[in-house]
Amino acid sequence: MGTPKNLAPNLWIVDQPDFGSGPAKGIGTRMTVIRLARDGLFLHSPTKLDDETKRALDAIGEVRAVVAPSRAHHLFVGDYIKTWPAAKLYGPPGLVGDIKDFRARSGARPDLKLDAVLGDEPQSEWAGEIDQHLFRGARWLNEVVFFHRPSRTAIFTDLVFNVAADFKDARIFYTLVGGRGRFGPHSIVRMIISDRKAARESVAKILEWDFDRVIVTHGDVLESGGKAKFAAAFSYL
Repeated sequence: MGTPKNLAPNLWIVDQPDFGSGPAKGIGTRMTVIRLARDGLFLHSPTKLDDETKRALDAIGEVRAVVAPSRAHHLFVGDYIKTWPAAKLYGPPGLVGDIKDFRARSGARPDLKLDAVLGDEPQSEWAGEIDQHLFRGARWLNEVVFFHRPSRTAIFTDLVFNVAADFKDARIFYTLVGGRGRFGPHSIVRMIISDRKAARESVAKILEWDFDRVIVTHGDVLESGGKAKFAAAFSYL
């Protein structure tokens, strides 16, 4: 773990196959690393930080932006900010909530301090290189989807899975949610989407992007044909 795999100029992924516990043991997770024009690094959904990962990232560039892309993907971001204190931390609406508010407890991280809350407008650090959109209609998740323009890559966390049918780990979890052998949202994500009209509008917004590759946090990277597959996966809306 910790060795970045280069997918395109200034674009890497770091896989953590052993991520998960209980029925989800071995579900796996993935960090996406983008080197911005000024050599700063944009880290999407950081994996567990170890010495190998630190050395590899330092060799690529300076960590400047650490992104928790949803209310479900934030576990390791604090370790990255402690290691690179000059970096800024970004997260979705509802991630840093009032723990006394029972509506905000699920997925809330009152221990984190965000430099900015993510929405539809890119931060100045990556504006012009990375577009983004807060997916509507699934407030519990509040996933922010990103589009790396130079590599024509869309980056998802839980809205899209791409797990092979013969994937052997976390079989109970993937079987229960219907997450194996298909590209797109599994059953839990479909249930979380409570406002289909808003979700349809988000799908339409994402389809305005000229992407081909799709990086998912769970499953295999889809190297081509991603836009058509994404449209088909959410056509049920």
